[in-house]
Amino acid sequence: MTRVLIVDDETPARDKLRRWLAEQPDLQLVGEAADGLSAAQAIEALAPDWVFLDIQMPGLSGLEVAAQFDPESAPLLVFVTAFDEHAIKAFELNAVDYLLKPYDRDRLRKTLDRLRGRGAGASPAAVRAARTQAATRERLLVPVGEGLQLIAADSIHWLEADDNYVHVHTAQARYLLRRTLADLLAQLGDQRFARIHKSTAVNVAEIRSLAPLFKGDHEITLRGGAVLRLSRRFKDELFERLGR
Repeated sequence: MTRVLIVDDETPARDKLRRWLAEQPDLQLVGEAADGLSAAQAIEALAPDWVFLDIQMPGLSGLEVAAQFDPESAPLLVFVTAFDEHAIKAFELNAVDYLLKPYDRDRLRKTLDRLRGRGAGASPAAVRAARTQAATRERLLVPVGEGLQLIAADSIHWLEADDNYVHVHTAQARYLLRRTLADLLAQLGDQRFARIHKSTAVNVAEIRSLAPLFKGDHEITLRGGAVLRLSRRFKDELFERLGR
């Protein structure tokens, strides 16, 4: 059975899709969500194979939800939208599945056939298309207890890779994300963060001082007091950004 999650802030839209998906004997509806944050929490908790994800939702849009996931491990995503022409063009260009409201049974059946043809696997094109459409660099979803919450990207002081996880350091807390550092930087962008080591990136605005060490390495002190190592491999790029 293929596990399916429905995300839409409109009850009638969820009801219609639920009824039509119930007609498919190989699909199992594992949950529903009515907003973006609940959707992200449900995807994390329920691990669905497919997600029907509405784009226009208050608070956190469907595109912002999709952009938060690692492209290589995200479930297969179907974006559902009523009038986002720019998003539709991006989806068509990247061969991403979408449903344009109002859709009928035949249109849904075609989407289901395409999804079945893909089999199990991630949805990298959908995540990348979402990142090009949404302002995903300003906010980040982080785990807190059993749930998730949004933090501002500019509140992050530095990022530390730990195998396939990343420690996100802020002034108030440290969060552990099941992401790679490379993918997290791809989401957050290089305007705010700079790589200073193969396993470390720093918010450039938080740098207070630099001091030379040995063999071209430097020591970075952040405004919050953290002391990090700047590898000579990344020194020139950082110095250029700092105007040194």
